[in-house]
Amino acid sequence: MESDERGGRTLVQVISEKYSPDNFPYCRGSGVGVVIRSSPQGSPVKDRLNLPRILVLDGCGITQAGDEEEVAAFCSHVVELDLSHNQLKDWGEICKILSNIPNLDFLNLSMNPLRGSCLEAGAAEVFSGLRRLVLTNTHVTWNMVHTLTRETPELEELFLCLNEFESVSVSSVPCPSLRLLHITDNQLQEWVEVRKLGLMYPGLVSLILANNSLSSIHEPEDSPQRVFPNLRSINLHNTGLARWEDILKLNFFPKLQEVRVQGIPLLQPYTDHERRFLTIAQLPSITVLNGSVVTDGEREDAERFFVRYYLDCPEDELPQRYQTLLARYGRLAPLAEVDLRPLSSVQVDLRCGDHTDPLDLRLDQTVADLKKQLKAVVQLPPNKMRVYYIDRQLGYALEPQELKYGGRALHSYSIRDGDEILVVPKMQ
Repeated sequence: MESDERGGRTLVQVISEKYSPDNFPYCRGSGVGVVIRSSPQGSPVKDRLNLPRILVLDGCGITQAGDEEEVAAFCSHVVELDLSHNQLKDWGEICKILSNIPNLDFLNLSMNPLRGSCLEAGAAEVFSGLRRLVLTNTHVTWNMVHTLTRETPELEELFLCLNEFESVSVSSVPCPSLRLLHITDNQLQEWVEVRKLGLMYPGLVSLILANNSLSSIHEPEDSPQRVFPNLRSINLHNTGLARWEDILKLNFFPKLQEVRVQGIPLLQPYTDHERRFLTIAQLPSITVLNGSVVTDGEREDAERFFVRYYLDCPEDELPQRYQTLLARYGRLAPLAEVDLRPLSSVQVDLRCGDHTDPLDLRLDQTVADLKKQLKAVVQLPPNKMRVYYIDRQLGYALEPQELKYGGRALHSYSIRDGDEILVVPKMQ
């Protein structure tokens, strides 16, 4: 097979090496190994190893297509092709590959150095069958993106992460088929740029904007119905949103059901519990928050929490949603504060013979520690005493429980205030 005269490797060369029968154990019948068939069911090339329909050739140093007849012979049946982390610099070479893979549905070109490369007019027609296209960290331009989307009428998923986009260039030709757009880890800051995505991709269902420095959401109430009419899911993780007003703007998106908003400045001062409940209460239409389903019960709990949270807030500082929820639930009394921390000490009665005295008992000590403490009080050495615990709450319904294991912690006996410790001398 030929190699790239400039020092790289061709697609054909990599396929030949990776899938050569010489590189695999094989058999001609049932059993373990790669089967070489005389009438291939995958690749149409006879007497060669069948290639899978999902072809992964990432990180192979590919720079060129190679002989196009060989590409067609090897790959005409392939439906998914992963060429990420290679050295493809020329869209022309990529077109040579695609022109010989007529059934291709998915193409991953991530991490190929395509900065500055462009396509000649009409050459992008070879992309027409794609439904999913990954261009992460290729430094592709918006003009190149538009060239591709104009020729992909069935494109549903597009990945444009890590391309250093600071703005969005609007295409004169929209791509109505697109349903999912990943544009994370770029440098978008202004919402005016984000809304351009809605104009270009009106069918968008899911928009992933995580790890952009988006500072706010400036959108009139009636605008999202035109700009993002079908959006059901938005990911705003690790953006720069710092106001509840920005979160409330999400209510304007008519079909929005799923929201992800972790790691934003707005929520940093709150506890995890407060973050979730305050967000749920202000987004009445969402059904999934940060990947977790919002049940009807959780929504009611969150809305009640919201009313109580702002109960003593000055009227001019109350959130917009407060009056709506106040009308629904009324003025709710604050929840009683219950201290659920384990007790560190209790007051018990110490009885030995005819004497009963109060005893402050530390529950973090062991039975052996207790016996040492009692030595001076009852005038008995630890090895000469037997110690019992009596649960006064049960009114002596149970027999006294002997504290016989020196290493056991006292808190494990569930001793409470008012219970009794009984000390009895050991019989000789």
